[in-house]
Amino acid sequence: MTDEDQLAAEFEIQRSYLHAMAFRLLGSHADADDAVQEAWLRLARTGGDGIEELRGWLTTVTVRICLDGLRRRGVRGEQPLLELEIGMLPREEVWGSRIDPEGEVLLAESVGLALHVVMDVLSPAERVAFVLHDVFEVPFDAIASMLGRSTAAAKMLASRARGRLRLGAPAADTAGRKVVEAFFEAAGRGDVAGLVSVLAPDVELRAQGAAGLGTVRGAGKVAAQAAMYRNPDARQHLVLVDGLPGVLITVGGRPVTVMAFTVADGVVTAIRMLTDPGLLGQVVPAWVTSS
Repeated sequence: MTDEDQLAAEFEIQRSYLHAMAFRLLGSHADADDAVQEAWLRLARTGGDGIEELRGWLTTVTVRICLDGLRRRGVRGEQPLLELEIGMLPREEVWGSRIDPEGEVLLAESVGLALHVVMDVLSPAERVAFVLHDVFEVPFDAIASMLGRSTAAAKMLASRARGRLRLGAPAADTAGRKVVEAFFEAAGRGDVAGLVSVLAPDVELRAQGAAGLGTVRGAGKVAAQAAMYRNPDARQHLVLVDGLPGVLITVGGRPVTVMAFTVADGVVTAIRMLTDPGLLGQVVPAWVTSS
């Protein structure tokens, strides 16, 4: 094996870690792939000689690539959002068009639900400090070195990020989001007619709970269920779920439901709902529900 082959093999060991970090910083798998590929190209040009700790070197390089991307994004004025990604299993297994007992075990043990902060309310430096420390447990002195700041400044950036995130993320102004907001306004009033008006006649609701999967079809039935289960103590966090408009619902600081909405022609055509406490406990980091 040549030195270049050996270096490539060592890089591949770190690829999934680097991609996970880049995705949490950039919020896009495509952008994360680009960042990781650029990190490899820089490593290939530099060579492994003189690199004492490859993982740390690659982390620094990848973070700086992501920082550049975030700064360019800020100039373009992209919209802030909070995104939930369903990972590791096909979406139909998570949301439940088909699943068997063996599949339920696999879901409970292996599904990766990760909450990614992709909010332009944070500066690039704040986002890096928060994600690296709170998600990847990178020490503040290492973060400070990557950012060219003092350790105290890195700690302050992460703290400021947590404070801003607790205020919630504004939603992108899209037609789908407005339909979802209308759905929850009607549900909060217990307004079945209002709910029906934003639901397609053949809308389908699929729910994954601790007891298994359930399906409700038809605007009337879905509206009646939504109105029946309204809770004045619930708090709604606007999110994207696999790119779809959605809501994370908490009660008393505890996550109870994630919902994803498919919207077409101004009405909801499908709703996917996750209520399994075990899975929800893996989804939500402390900054969402802490007071």
